[in-house]
Amino acid sequence: MEVFLQQLINGLTLGSIYGLIAIGYTMVFGIIGMVNFAHGDVFMLSAFIALILFIALQQFLGLDALAPSFVIVLFASMALTGLWNFAIERLAYRRLRGSFRLAPLISAIGMSIFLSNFVYVAQGPRNKSAPPMFSEVIKLTSGGAYDVTLSYKQILIVVVTAVLLAAFWFVVQKTPLGRAQRACEQDAKMAALLGVDVNRTIAATFVIGAALAAVAGVLYMLYYGVVNAADGFVPGVKAFTAAVLGGIGSIPGAVLGGLLIGLIETFWSAYFSADYKDVAAFSILAVTLIFMPTGLLGRPEVEKV
Repeated sequence: MEVFLQQLINGLTLGSIYGLIAIGYTMVFGIIGMVNFAHGDVFMLSAFIALILFIALQQFLGLDALAPSFVIVLFASMALTGLWNFAIERLAYRRLRGSFRLAPLISAIGMSIFLSNFVYVAQGPRNKSAPPMFSEVIKLTSGGAYDVTLSYKQILIVVVTAVLLAAFWFVVQKTPLGRAQRACEQDAKMAALLGVDVNRTIAATFVIGAALAAVAGVLYMLYYGVVNAADGFVPGVKAFTAAVLGGIGSIPGAVLGGLLIGLIETFWSAYFSADYKDVAAFSILAVTLIFMPTGLLGRPEVEKV
């Protein structure tokens, strides 16, 4: 029972990170029907930005207080990563939006390769260690064969994720930008005829998706304590898997898929073998799509004629 509780905590923590990344995939796909395969590398880039900012604040500016440093790094990473993704959308995707479907996909793969190699050249291939943060733990059970612990960083990850998702839901449901996003998702041409600035709405969607990926990058760096230039591919693929599992185009589905992928990984690692945790996650995805082709919360696509 202790192992189950511990892996449940670990799985929800990891799934929260996957869910934040998956939202970026599902938002872009929902509006323009394109899978942004560079999104995982944007997440990786944000983790490096967060690491550099943490080191700069502590070593060069002398800001040793952990809470102010975390808040500054979080918002600065969101701003810088959002600006970067805005540039990516403007340079690599906007001109290809009306072309045949493979063109944006090829451009996204090229941008992914560019970002990963850019970080390799700038930072090197080795792991970069982050300063220890929020390392204290709370013992939930003790005295048995296995102590169940909950670290402060796990609490922080879940709380930050929940707050951001609530804020994002409010933006999508209650603000003019959210209404414009939903209009573009249903019919971009009709939305443009009704006065919606489609280009600005899509650019804002890319910025918001990158900001959420930046939060995931900061939390990932905080949770694992190291970042690597290769960290964009595997978490990015798993987050995309989470988006498909939950129903691509569904924001609640992306979060649900992220939590499920995190739980599948951790429980499989605990009870079977950590070597095959990725196989287990992708196998669950395949089985789910066989019986539910649109994912858990996805909606059947209606062909417009």
